[in-house]
Amino acid sequence: MAKPAIVFALYKPHAGKETELLSLVQRHYPTLRKCELVTGRVPIVSRSANGTIIEVFEWIDGAAHKKAHEHPEIAAIWERMDVIGTMPKLGSLPECAETFPHFEPV
Repeated sequence: MAKPAIVFALYKPHAGKETELLSLVQRHYPTLRKCELVTGRVPIVSRSANGTIIEVFEWIDGAAHKKAHEHPEIAAIWERMDVIGTMPKLGSLPECAETFPHFEPV
């Protein structure tokens, strides 16, 4: 039986694009859910001090992220995210230098 996998997805908006990025993040999980790629665990969305949006959700299994590339609706969201922001690594966040990083709820 395949095991679910937790992911920390990071999106740093370009200047002036935070509202649009947040709108895409709000569509992201419901679209993944519709495509049956994530579990029903409620995602957590937060913000780093440097403006990066962190979305934490659960894939149905370790291969679901690869299957997501086959869905045009998901691809459209990801392509737009790539235009209006970057996708930094978790370790690049200033909070990650702390033992217990804290983030602002969104």
